[in-house]
Amino acid sequence: MTLVKELKKRRTFGIISHPDAGKTTLTEKLLLFGGAIQEAGAVKSNKIKKTATSDFMEIEKQRGISVATSVMGFEYKGKNINILDTPGHQDFAEDTYRTLTAVDSVIVVVDVAKGVEAQTEKLVQVCRMRDTPIIVFINKLDREGKDAFDLIDELESKLNLTLSPLSWPVGMGIDFQGVYNKWENNLLLYKEVSKQKVTDSININLDDDSLSQHIGEKAAKQLREEIELIQEVYPTFNRADYLSGKVCPVFFGSALNNFGVKELLDCFAEIAPHPQPKKAEERLVQPEEDKFSGFVFKIHANMDPNHRNRIAFVKVVSGKFQRNTNYMHVRMGKNLKFSSPTTFMASKKSLVEDAFPGDIIGLPDSGNFRIGDTLTEGEKLNFKGIPSFSPEHFRFINNADPMKTKQLFKGIDQLMDEGVAQLFTLESNGRKIIGTVGALQYEVIQYRLEHEYGAKCTYEPFPAYKACWIESKDDQQLEEFKRLKNRYLARDKFDQLVFLADSQFSLQMSQEKFDKITFHLKSEF
Repeated sequence: MTLVKELKKRRTFGIISHPDAGKTTLTEKLLLFGGAIQEAGAVKSNKIKKTATSDFMEIEKQRGISVATSVMGFEYKGKNINILDTPGHQDFAEDTYRTLTAVDSVIVVVDVAKGVEAQTEKLVQVCRMRDTPIIVFINKLDREGKDAFDLIDELESKLNLTLSPLSWPVGMGIDFQGVYNKWENNLLLYKEVSKQKVTDSININLDDDSLSQHIGEKAAKQLREEIELIQEVYPTFNRADYLSGKVCPVFFGSALNNFGVKELLDCFAEIAPHPQPKKAEERLVQPEEDKFSGFVFKIHANMDPNHRNRIAFVKVVSGKFQRNTNYMHVRMGKNLKFSSPTTFMASKKSLVEDAFPGDIIGLPDSGNFRIGDTLTEGEKLNFKGIPSFSPEHFRFINNADPMKTKQLFKGIDQLMDEGVAQLFTLESNGRKIIGTVGALQYEVIQYRLEHEYGAKCTYEPFPAYKACWIESKDDQQLEEFKRLKNRYLARDKFDQLVFLADSQFSLQMSQEKFDKITFHLKSEF
């Protein structure tokens, strides 16, 4: 099969939302309809041991939240679909931002009762900056929620989106009966008062007299009026506008009850974009190019605790990736060969012989990769837009079990490579400091060190405002800066000099006094 044919079959998308909007449940149900799993995990109940397929880390199962991006693939209606389920919690936003560089479209999940929440706004903003096509799924219709028109207005004003509803609820709250699917002109209704079971879709035209037999005279009249209003107020759906990020289709449903999920997936498979060109610093790379290129957007340490292995997640951008073929690691300037690349079903991996643009492959890694690294067939390419933030929280890390020092250092070394936290070693006394974007990451690191590496740690506060990477063309001024600020200087994992400013004032004063030194808030400069 030709490269272009394979390319047209691929759909790679991310699912984003505020925590607890039902993102992981939706992922499960999409996998269920795609035939990738036989039964969904009980995501909502931590008492039930069947947990969500995408939440495979032990701490995720215990807390019921996603703390790492999961990659899952399945086939549906002749399409190869890759889902990237991202953490919703803001403390793990950095992982989510990076993942958004590897997707061609996104589904935004919104809770019908809570509407637009802060984290959703931030993530949609990132998508809008890149003109990523967005589909909105309004979830939890089996619960009391906001009026549908109010919700659409809120989404448009807060997220700055232009929406086109492709399905619409029949009644809301206590009067909720089901959903009318505008995309396929059919009706989905609940069978029972408990709102747990759903009828097969009923193909029906809104003008049919039989509509009132299914939902009642009053509801039929209201639905006709509301659909008429939608057609007047909101733009008619146009695929070209969706692909350019100008219009976002909206679906209503309940992921927990499999309600409206198949309709969402059917529409997605039909309209979602296949892999798109990707901007590198050197040029725009087209997916149909013959030569392979790809970039690392995530590293996961310890995927299999029995083998202490690390996996680098690579998004294929162009060409065809083949097993046991030499590819150039652009940053290191050397060729690497991969004998056991894998595709994913959360933590379940299967060996893959080849991969095409849009596919996510896992490469076993012994420490060669960093986030943002590029693999090519020889061309020097560096893909853009993979962010790395200056930490906002800093703590000393102490060894709580001296007998396990080796395990602790190995664990810290591997977990830092994932990019969710950064390690700094003070120049003055060699003490180690962990910097993170969110405070919850300390708990995750502590938990994973103990349960995956058998090492225990404790933390102490370290008063720092920001981490700044230092660059200077004036050696004399740099030496003076080092002498005065010695107690605030550290080295990062890659031995780069970092100034851990203790306050905003201190940073400003240093910038003014040492005018030939550049203070970077990112490590890549």
